[in-house]
Amino acid sequence: MSSELEVSFRPDLDLTEFMRQRVQSLQQRGQKRQEGERLLCPNETVYQLDFSKQSLKFSRWSVCLPDISRLTITATSQLWTPDLTNLMNRQLLEPAGVFWRGEKDQIVQFYEADSYEFGERIAELAKIRKVMYFLFAFGEGCNSETVNCSIIFTTDS
Repeated sequence: MSSELEVSFRPDLDLTEFMRQRVQSLQQRGQKRQEGERLLCPNETVYQLDFSKQSLKFSRWSVCLPDISRLTITATSQLWTPDLTNLMNRQLLEPAGVFWRGEKDQIVQFYEADSYEFGERIAELAKIRKVMYFLFAFGEGCNSETVNCSIIFTTDS
């Protein structure tokens, strides 16, 4: 018998601040990033998913966005250890999840095949990770306070 498990994305404010300080430090010293390093953009926040179970099957996304808005979610690979290394472009996973609302009262839209593949990859990585990190890029009309996002998985009870 299988049951559903909803896992909510949580902002990691400490890691976001740490990555913003890296950008600020480079700017203040007039230095450039390392070759291949991925710096945090001003419209991005680091989020994390904590997995209480490792054997998950992706079911669907639950994304709530304000009217006329866009959100892009990019996962980081299991090779990134934020307390030890800077984030590198090669550690970002594809495809990204792209969600948007184009007009008032419209349901949240997304690229179905990419979002499904993205969810399946997260479920696969959950088998070997208890925590995963993501970059949320807030586009037009949204920010970390106006977005609510989670993933629904099925589990074998």
